[in-house]
Amino acid sequence: MALSSASTVDDIIAHLRTLASQANLAGMARFGIATDRALGIPNAVTNPIARLLKRDHTRALGLWATGIREARILAAATDEPAKVTRAQIDAMAAEFDSWEIVDHAAHLICAANLAHEIIPAYAADEREFVRRAAFSTIATAAVHLKKEPDETFLGWLGLVEAQAGDSRNFVKKAVNWALRQTGKRSHALHAPALQLAEKLAASTDKTAKWIGKDAVRELTDPKIVERLSAKA
Repeated sequence: MALSSASTVDDIIAHLRTLASQANLAGMARFGIATDRALGIPNAVTNPIARLLKRDHTRALGLWATGIREARILAAATDEPAKVTRAQIDAMAAEFDSWEIVDHAAHLICAANLAHEIIPAYAADEREFVRRAAFSTIATAAVHLKKEPDETFLGWLGLVEAQAGDSRNFVKKAVNWALRQTGKRSHALHAPALQLAEKLAASTDKTAKWIGKDAVRELTDPKIVERLSAKA
């Protein structure tokens, strides 16, 4: 069945099942992607499908409700940001079970203009994937929210410092990602981000030290420094 912007949830799921690949599931698992509800379809295949389907809020809710990995990726990619609410994101967050789904949801959070309220709330949340969502959203915002003032990201650096000791794998990697992307966003943000990275690198806490040292390595890369200086 050929898909179109008029395709229903059932149409889409039926089509996705024809693309399922058991062979791909093992590779996904090696990257820490939850595969218990996955069909094994790579993003290189789902991305064109999302563009074909276009945006539909009601259908996106239906796709998310299936629980299927690929359907949830399509849900995040094809929802209508203007119709997305904080309550909807909170309900989604309660079901986060994979870093990959979290990172797709971060794009929707940014597009829906919910980053300001969700980031501090989720950074304070003890659930691993919910906290990851806060820092994944910071990293995503640093790249995609072009009009957001640097002052916003300076404030979010405080959240990076506050949670730099969270040793859970999917949190610490997102905290590190947020720090690096913030430092690469602009010349004005580079110095404060690097300063925090150096502070964390000198920490006695093992996780904070790793986050800091890795960020220092990237933020002192001559090519990045040169690029940011050229934009100053």
